[in-house]
Amino acid sequence: MSASPAPAEPTPALRARPLVACLLATRPAFLAVTLFACLIGLAVAHGSGVAIDTGKALLTVCFALVAHAGINVLNDFYDARSGADAANTERVFPFTGGSRFIQNGVLSEAETGRLGWVLMAAVVPAGLWLAWHAGPGLILIGVAGLALGWAYTAPPLALVSRGLGELAVAAGWLIVVIGTDFVQRGGFALAPVKAGLSYALLVAAILFINEFPDLRGDAAAGKRTLVVRLGPHAAKWVFLATLIVAYGWLVLMVGRNQLPQGAAAAALTLILSFRAARHLLAHADEPAELAPAIKLTIAAAHLHGLVLAATLAFGRWPGATS
Repeated sequence: MSASPAPAEPTPALRARPLVACLLATRPAFLAVTLFACLIGLAVAHGSGVAIDTGKALLTVCFALVAHAGINVLNDFYDARSGADAANTERVFPFTGGSRFIQNGVLSEAETGRLGWVLMAAVVPAGLWLAWHAGPGLILIGVAGLALGWAYTAPPLALVSRGLGELAVAAGWLIVVIGTDFVQRGGFALAPVKAGLSYALLVAAILFINEFPDLRGDAAAGKRTLVVRLGPHAAKWVFLATLIVAYGWLVLMVGRNQLPQGAAAAALTLILSFRAARHLLAHADEPAELAPAIKLTIAAAHLHGLVLAATLAFGRWPGATS
């Protein structure tokens, strides 16, 4: 069976369709990781016995998706300003190397920056309304999440350039789970942390594996990601360790009776994750060979999030009386 052809990069013809161009600039196909994080947060609240407010749930999901879209656009903006995306000639599009909207003349740097900030600003009213009804603690959650998303590539912090990108991504998506649960629960709890950490680490693994084909371009632009710092042959083992910690955490939480027994089913996605790791171990320094590993890593995270949300929502939680 022949491999499916890679999707074409965007062209300046999209400028004739500005609304479509703005939508595609947010990289909508990659927003699913936030949707699944929200579902996990809602599942934790429901499984904990909290009655789900549908209106708040829908607004939370929309709020999170728009925030993620804004972060995606701003990351493109700052990667363009640093020269990282322009220097990336070994990218695996559409997974690495940015959206290419700036580099291919669809949007200018200034237009991209304005779009990103408009999207970020758009989440503020929804966030304040939710905080008014759920509690002021949500403001702290929202500010932390937006700050991490901005600081991922933006100077002066540029966390990904300091080798802290994976930690920032794991923390960011765990914050989405915690925030979604907070809106329904009206307060902080440990349950979303226990339930969401494995998924957050698998989302971080997506960003981690994407750094391998971007290695030379990032290094040329001074973007010292974890892969640049460690080199591909050491970094591939850290990637494998990240997967082990993610699945080990889930098994530990189920084994210690902190999560429903059915949640262990989400660990079956390790089949996809470790296939990706095996491929990466063999081809860590061959960017053109990494598309299968990237696709498997994305599929594992998505399926893990979906199965985890379903088992948390409908499984029998420890200590449940009925």
